[in-house]
Amino acid sequence: MMNSVDSAWSGGIEQEVVGAISVLTIHNGERNLLNPGMLNDIRARLQECDDNPDIRAVLLTGAGETFCGGLDIAPIKAGADPALFGKALIETLRIFPRLGLPVAAAVNGDALASGASFVAACDFAVAVDSARIGTVEASAGIWPMIAQVPIIHRLGPRLAMENIGSGEPFTAERAREVGLVQAVVEAGRAAVVAREWLDKALRAAGAGAPGRRSLYEFASMSYDDAFDASLPRFIELFDH
Repeated sequence: MMNSVDSAWSGGIEQEVVGAISVLTIHNGERNLLNPGMLNDIRARLQECDDNPDIRAVLLTGAGETFCGGLDIAPIKAGADPALFGKALIETLRIFPRLGLPVAAAVNGDALASGASFVAACDFAVAVDSARIGTVEASAGIWPMIAQVPIIHRLGPRLAMENIGSGEPFTAERAREVGLVQAVVEAGRAAVVAREWLDKALRAAGAGAPGRRSLYEFASMSYDDAFDASLPRFIELFDH
């Protein structure tokens, strides 16, 4: 099922439900570029999936041979308000750690600029061996102010700088080495293996939603504060 993105914007998000997994596919030309309409739709669909008890996981991928090439900056160069694009990107990326259901990226091709941000924001990521993953802005004399945030949080500043500071995307194998993806597979296998990761995540059953949220929350805390927050939630596990 294709979305109904505002006609002012190109592209769309296709949604297909396979069993208990909702597959969201980015469609917008060869590079699957993002615009505010598409970003708002991704965010809305993720929230709808999280609110739907029949959906237990989400798989995010791209149409064709590209995962996502990042923001479509051509409209901005033509006079569109960059704040509109930036705010839509931020609000969409913000939702990932707040979700209760697991999200996997099937990186079926290049994931560049904010496309790499989506890979970093997902719980699990599987890339085809030909994929390049990372920001490219520094190579063009600009900086990925928003796109860098999920990558920094996923990798830490040292490893993130290897890509962000150079503007050279990681190869798929290097992305696996630094922890941006969990697995590298041959073409055509990314979605299959990503679903295997989701199947494993679903074994957590009812503990998965609060557990997933706690993981990201605790990651943003100090060591001692995370332990303090963990105790009442540990006790809650035995209250049912």
